Amino acid sequence: MKTLLSAIVMVVFSIGFHAQNRLETAKKTAAENKELILLNFSGSDWCIPCIKLHKNIIETEDFKKLQADNVILYINADFPRNKKNQLSADLKKENAALADQYNPKGLFPYTLLLNQEGKVLKTWEGLPSENALAFSNEIRSVKENQNN
Repeated sequence: MKTLLSAIVMVVFSIGFHAQNRLETAKKTAAENKELILLNFSGSDWCIPCIKLHKNIIETEDFKKLQADNVILYINADFPRNKKNQLSADLKKENAALADQYNPKGLFPYTLLLNQEGKVLKTWEGLPSENALAFSNEIRSVKENQNN
């Protein structure tokens, strides 16, 4: 009986804990590596500016270098609409919790630069006007200011 009760408690705890698992893990890792967190809300299969953001910025070498240089940890909170692109129930729940906390207006794309505690340092509503290099340099600048 004790084992069954323990198992039930563990399952309930793990479901509640998973709701923001990526963000909590990112906060811990960011603190260890002195990184920032870039959280992007997108509609990957229906939002044209979101698709452009991913193609013209997120998927570029300039952006990937931010991750390789331990400047940022990237989290994509995606809200696809097409049936074939649907996320797991856990990921949908996690993205909804992130949206409740950081994107209550439901903007797409919406990108936030967070510190290790999850405090918002900078936001971009819609498709950033700068190119990938300028966007990356802006993030590097915010990080340098955080370190000073």
